[in-house]
Amino acid sequence: MKVAIIEDEIAASENLKYLIHTIDSNIEILKVLDSVKSSVDYFSKPNEAELVFMDIHLADGISFEIFDQVSMNIPVIFTTAYDQYAIKAFKVNSIDYLLKPINEDELSDAIDKFKSTPKEKLQMNSQLEGMMQLLQTKSKSYKTTYLIHQRDELLPIKTDDIAYFYIETGIVKATTLLNKSYVIDKKLEDIESEIDPNTFHRVNRQFVINRNAITNIKFYFNGKLIINVNPPFSERIVASKAKASEIKNWMNS
Repeated sequence: MKVAIIEDEIAASENLKYLIHTIDSNIEILKVLDSVKSSVDYFSKPNEAELVFMDIHLADGISFEIFDQVSMNIPVIFTTAYDQYAIKAFKVNSIDYLLKPINEDELSDAIDKFKSTPKEKLQMNSQLEGMMQLLQTKSKSYKTTYLIHQRDELLPIKTDDIAYFYIETGIVKATTLLNKSYVIDKKLEDIESEIDPNTFHRVNRQFVINRNAITNIKFYFNGKLIINVNPPFSERIVASKAKASEIKNWMNS
């Protein structure tokens, strides 16, 4: 079997390659693509890919833009960080969908499902339509309050009042717009999946930021960005070049 990977984070693509070869060393990885543009260029030409692993958020846009620019009837396994309920819904629509960080057993099940499904049933166009409808639905509810342990009491903190979530010395914390900080007993990945992506965005591995807390964004070397927030943080918040376009599109939406 020959596959292509569309993923803009090097660590994520390397991990996926490792897991794929661990599951089946005979799978040939033809190409790793990191953007909408490079993917359109690749799939505009004859290729041998039988299956594509595709992240939804890429350096220069959303991966669905690929389908607007090129005819692509290859089955896709989507990989990204949406919540468990979305995953179940996608699978009802016959789309394989893996939550990051990718679990080896789930990846193995997805590959087995692809291998065992007759080609005539792998109808990519109808699958894509179902997935796009699910992504565009506005029925999803997001977490509105965090109950914080503070000494001998529990404090309800409204999600919209939080300026940013961040990791500091291995501990996840939240700082409010009024500059009060609290420890959050959750992983940053879990927080990211349960808050409104229109309001909050993961700008790097350490920070998820409320758009209302961003005062300005400055250009940095090598295409990186410095994100300034209020309340100010003690260190620079730097976004990678790979994240820059995604962050600018989010802020401009």
